[in-house]
Amino acid sequence: MSKHERWNALLELLAAEGRLEVEEAAASLRVSAATIRRDLDELAEQQMLVRTRGGAIAHGVSYELPLRYKSSRNASEKQRIAAAVAELVGEGEVVGLNGGTTTTEVARALALRVGGGRRNAPETSAPAFTVVTNALNIAGELAVRPQIKIVVTGGVARPQTYELVGPLTAGVLKEVVLDVAVLGVDGLDAQLGVMTRQEDEASISRLFAERAQRVVVATDSSKMGKRAFARICGLDAIDVVVTDSGVPADMVASLTDHGVKVIAV
Repeated sequence: MSKHERWNALLELLAAEGRLEVEEAAASLRVSAATIRRDLDELAEQQMLVRTRGGAIAHGVSYELPLRYKSSRNASEKQRIAAAVAELVGEGEVVGLNGGTTTTEVARALALRVGGGRRNAPETSAPAFTVVTNALNIAGELAVRPQIKIVVTGGVARPQTYELVGPLTAGVLKEVVLDVAVLGVDGLDAQLGVMTRQEDEASISRLFAERAQRVVVATDSSKMGKRAFARICGLDAIDVVVTDSGVPADMVASLTDHGVKVIAV
């Protein structure tokens, strides 16, 4: 197991339990206690956990894994979802993408639709797509694609998700019109709608939805039936949910009853 894989596993355990003991973590990961101590020390240096005597605890009551460590969760499902979402986007359309691992995969799938994914494809007079995003990592990946026009909002960067938030972000979004907004979420509830963990990110995602003609929620089935702290919008604001085949049948029925099209891949 590589260091990255160990760190990912440790942060997953911490997210689930809220605290870690060195000996228990060593047994779970089948490595030495000394290795776990070194890993915890290095993670603490990056302010991703708080070291304690004999282990570590998460920052705060609700722990949020940084984006770079969430990317391995349900990776194949997210790639299938992203490919399906990309097919819903028409040539020349303006696409809004909020931050997250699934929307990052959507950005990559859109890039693969133009120039076969080649970064040095010739520039044309009109972009294949225009992408408006508040996610720095998405902007960084697409900025080298001359076939895609990138509009990046201003704002204050959140280090966990690379998302820009705040009044500057809202100011830009209020001045644009989107054909489609693709939202990554932390929870989807049949009564409350779609949610995320942070209220500042929720308000920006809500703006994406308000500025769009169509709203697509891209999420794996693990988020279905889950609730998070901050509400983005209700189901009445959503047109399509693209998820994986693990979505429960009762959730599909509930979404369909609310007029939401469900695409399971």
